[in-house]
Amino acid sequence: MADDAPGGETVSSTPTDRRETTEKNKTGSAVRGASLLIILQIASRAITFVANQLLLRFLTAQLLGVSTLLEVYYLSVLFFARESLRVAVQRQGTSDEEDDDSKGKRAADATASQSVVNIAHLSLVLGLTLSLGLGWAYLRYVDAATASTPYLDTAIRIYGVAALVELLSEPAFVVLQYRLRFGPRAAAESIATFLRCLVTFGAANWGWKQSLDLGVLPFALGQLAYGAGLLAVYMWYGTGLARSEGFSLFPRRIDHDIASNKAKKESTRNGNYAYGYFYKPTLQLANSLVSQSVVKHILTQGDTFLVSILSDPQSQGVYALANNYGSLLARLVFQPIEESSRNYFSKLLSSSSAGGETKDGTIVQTQARKARDDLQALLKFYVLLSVVVVSIGPYAAPLLVQIVAGPRWSGSGAGAVLARYCLYIPLLAVNGVAEAFVSSVATKSEVHRQSLWMGLFSVAFAIAGFVSLRVLDLGAAGLVYANAINMLCRIIWSGIFISQYFRRNGVEFGWSGLMPNGTAFYVVGIATLRGILSRVGIFVGNISSHVFKDLVIVGALAVPYVGLIAYAERRYLMDCYRSLRGRHSAS
Repeated sequence: MADDAPGGETVSSTPTDRRETTEKNKTGSAVRGASLLIILQIASRAITFVANQLLLRFLTAQLLGVSTLLEVYYLSVLFFARESLRVAVQRQGTSDEEDDDSKGKRAADATASQSVVNIAHLSLVLGLTLSLGLGWAYLRYVDAATASTPYLDTAIRIYGVAALVELLSEPAFVVLQYRLRFGPRAAAESIATFLRCLVTFGAANWGWKQSLDLGVLPFALGQLAYGAGLLAVYMWYGTGLARSEGFSLFPRRIDHDIASNKAKKESTRNGNYAYGYFYKPTLQLANSLVSQSVVKHILTQGDTFLVSILSDPQSQGVYALANNYGSLLARLVFQPIEESSRNYFSKLLSSSSAGGETKDGTIVQTQARKARDDLQALLKFYVLLSVVVVSIGPYAAPLLVQIVAGPRWSGSGAGAVLARYCLYIPLLAVNGVAEAFVSSVATKSEVHRQSLWMGLFSVAFAIAGFVSLRVLDLGAAGLVYANAINMLCRIIWSGIFISQYFRRNGVEFGWSGLMPNGTAFYVVGIATLRGILSRVGIFVGNISSHVFKDLVIVGALAVPYVGLIAYAERRYLMDCYRSLRGRHSAS
């Protein structure tokens, strides 16, 4: 491809120009992907939220606690079966626009997509083993109170089948994500969420009208509908992509028929594909990530495990309600940004490393600086959002629980637990994006080192949880404190890694730049806010006798406080706005 110079000469675009264009496209795709996922999460959570409020009329705290444990079983099967494979696939390099031969590039794209699909099929094999093993363990060691739940055996079998149905969609999902096609995910999860809510509420309502105690069976049927919805939509989009790019959604051997260009032929001859199907570097990275995935999942779901071991189903239900509401912001905003940033940093830094290494193996400094600037901007956004959550959340959250869930649930202590959860949200946010960056750039040895440290953190978490629940008898609130200790340890480790990574590549990562501007403004604002609220009788975690009035007061005070933050950070916010506009126009 050539451009006309002013003097009539033609100037061919250089590999550097093409790389810069590619990086801009990746950045634009990441921004669009994060935006789509946030919109998706808001829509799906809104549907789920409404359905859950309708379900609360049919639920006791004990049933909600049991359903949470079944969801942990379901998520455990999915996480162990696919998480390490997903992360490894994201780290697998893509074929950039370095190849001027369009046929050669098409063949390279087909080969890369097919290798991703082949790897994804391993998750189904793992999922089958895990669903049987974990399901047997759950039924074998469940306590007597939980075992008395109606239709528990049937429900856990349906959950296992639902996990396998969802894993059937993994090849299509992975290749769509690998090609940065975020639209299909938005459609799939929206449809699947609607089906889950419809089936769950429909089954619960039918059982209530028939005077039948279905126990947790409606949740299981809803999860099966969710998996079926995902499978249908992903197969639709995945089949279209496979047809257009010339690969298959079924396992196919990577041979000369697919790898038609010279580079791929040579890589195949050199034995880069195990059994001719699985790309060895990706497989090896996935294997190295397994232990980390196990520890990470235990840490992620550790609160549920501890509650199930150290408390009764009634307390489990109270914590489940507070945790569901408390993590709403994390699922709506933080999780989509985390997933997109992990994808973005993987592509940005892996491609720059592959395309422009120096003799000592460090990546090009311009790419490192770009990654640093983007990471700092993202972390500062989290810091500012956290200031608002910590200041307003403990007052507003219990009032919202009282309105939405009713006095029965707020009187059980869920509101007070949720108020403390607001103090934990900032740690959850910062850790998510920090670990997303680490997983994007860490080498195999660094991944193993992180796994060892996370193992130590899990021990610290278990000790803190035991002390909080059994020694200090703090209940679910103590579990929030234990989670905060664990999350703080993980943030410190990731922060040290990030500093060392950028220093190794000739760039300094300044943590002081993440601090809010005009700290005095914030101190005065928080003091004024809390002083006014206490004067009108609104305290953290209290049950209000005039809840709507108190919520209006909190909201009215929050508006000028947020405006104060926006004024103090106006330069940063304008820079973010210009950056996003530039990336959208570039893409």
